[in-house]
Amino acid sequence: MTRPPLSVVVADANLLPHRTTVESSTPPGTRFTWLERFDEDAVSDALPGSAVLVAPKFTPALTPAADALRLVHVAGAGLDGIDVDALPHGACVANTYHHEGSIAEHIVATSIVLRRQILHQDRALREGRWATPVYEPERAQLESLEGATVGFVGFGHIGRRTWKAFRALGARAHVVSRSGRVADGEREALDSVATLDGLDRLLEASDIVVLCLPLDENTHELIDADRLGRMRAGALLVNVSRGPVVAPGPLYEALRDSRIGGAVLDTWYSYPAGGSHARAAEQPFETLDNVIMTPHSSGVTAQTFQGRARDIAENITRLADGAPIERVVISR
Repeated sequence: MTRPPLSVVVADANLLPHRTTVESSTPPGTRFTWLERFDEDAVSDALPGSAVLVAPKFTPALTPAADALRLVHVAGAGLDGIDVDALPHGACVANTYHHEGSIAEHIVATSIVLRRQILHQDRALREGRWATPVYEPERAQLESLEGATVGFVGFGHIGRRTWKAFRALGARAHVVSRSGRVADGEREALDSVATLDGLDRLLEASDIVVLCLPLDENTHELIDADRLGRMRAGALLVNVSRGPVVAPGPLYEALRDSRIGGAVLDTWYSYPAGGSHARAAEQPFETLDNVIMTPHSSGVTAQTFQGRARDIAENITRLADGAPIERVVISR
């Protein structure tokens, strides 16, 4: 039996460059409405009769318009914007990843930049000063990643991919996660694997601490003043998880007072409500020279969204064909 074509609303600006990929990979006749961004009113106007919504959010205001909705597809891993109770019965939510490689690249690159003081050396040389122990003997020689100890707090897709990159450069690693387990074949390459009960020991042993675990009531401010105090004086903290996994005030103070070596901060405490301007935190992290600040962009590459576009198109096709949806994370 021939199925009627699906109507799809896409309200994610990150997918606009990949519109051709999505449309060419779905069944002929699929009807698309493309919105420049997620705007609740615009989505509500476009949603009636649509079986699929591709968007980072689903809010109660959209429920009355979701008269035919069967799939909400998030173009990423996070589900923070989905109000589960607002979803109509019979609808499901799927997500997609494809950011592990880009985020791993970001983590390793920024860790090297901080450990090797590349930004400091760049600024100094622009002023004519050669900030290296070759010309300023009072300076300590800097450390490469060979022999460095990396502590992973969370060891899912991102952690495993990042460990491969660090390992290739000669680093060693400790892991803590909720389950305290790693895949077969990975254990022998790691110095230790533990549940979150081993977090304090990991912090004390690591030169670089990489946070890549979800934010929930158990991980909110998991890294507090006490745990920041357990880190080594020269250690780096890399947060590609969610900002509130780390207590912002104690983090700022530890960096300001050089109680830890530095931080790579890609996830924040507040985000723009519209446009592209907003303070990322109440604390003035921008005044610190031992911090690399990026606007939650570690996974935002063309390769990431090309993969996500293909996954979304595949699930639209599956829905049209009556096949099971892949990567379902919520069902109503």
